[in-house]
Amino acid sequence: QFKAIVVRCNPGQIKADGGDQVKFDGAMRELRKLGIQVWPSPDVMEQMGAKDALVKVANLNIGLEDTLAYYTEAEFAAGFRKTMAFQPRVIKQNRGSSGEGIWIVKLKKDNYCSSYGERSCDNQEVLILMEANDNHAEEHTVAEFVEFCVNGRNTKSGKWTSKGDGKYLEGGKAAGGQLVDQRFCPRIVEGELRYNMAGDSLVGIIHKKPKEGGISAVSGTGSIYTFYGPE
Repeated sequence: QFKAIVVRCNPGQIKADGGDQVKFDGAMRELRKLGIQVWPSPDVMEQMGAKDALVKVANLNIGLEDTLAYYTEAEFAAGFRKTMAFQPRVIKQNRGSSGEGIWIVKLKKDNYCSSYGERSCDNQEVLILMEANDNHAEEHTVAEFVEFCVNGRNTKSGKWTSKGDGKYLEGGKAAGGQLVDQRFCPRIVEGELRYNMAGDSLVGIIHKKPKEGGISAVSGTGSIYTFYGPE
């Protein structure tokens, strides 16, 4: 017998491994009804894990004011073409985990406009794409990238080496289908710091740095982890 469960499954991880996220969440909710604590609960994960939270904090000092969220193909096709013409971007799916469906996107010709809204990319402009789950890179046109993000692998989206299947808007907003569009921050290559806390006490710090030439510090991508004590 047990009194509590600590869930260590990222959103999307269960589905990626062949499981059913809906059934898993349902089982966790049933356990909570029986008085067994589940940390974190599915309802908390759904609120914390939604990428469009980045839009809600866009105007705070921890956010980026030009962060956008797309819930339909029309919104994404129009908005992305405009932001992409101005500066390198990061396009993030809401589902998935460990960097899958998070793309760092740059124009191959580096021909960005000088001010936002001055122009929009045309369908045949070529993009350099790097996916954060494994730091692999590939090239596609704007039209192919939009098609892959919306409808997945088909003749219009071309040939992809990504392990994912695209279709990031599938099911609509109610089902978690969304894409978030943020500017690319070059200092990401310096890595990130993770502070581990037990209550209000610091117990350790982890510096997660991407491998040379990469942008993702996700485990399994060759990233370097350095551990420090609380002192």
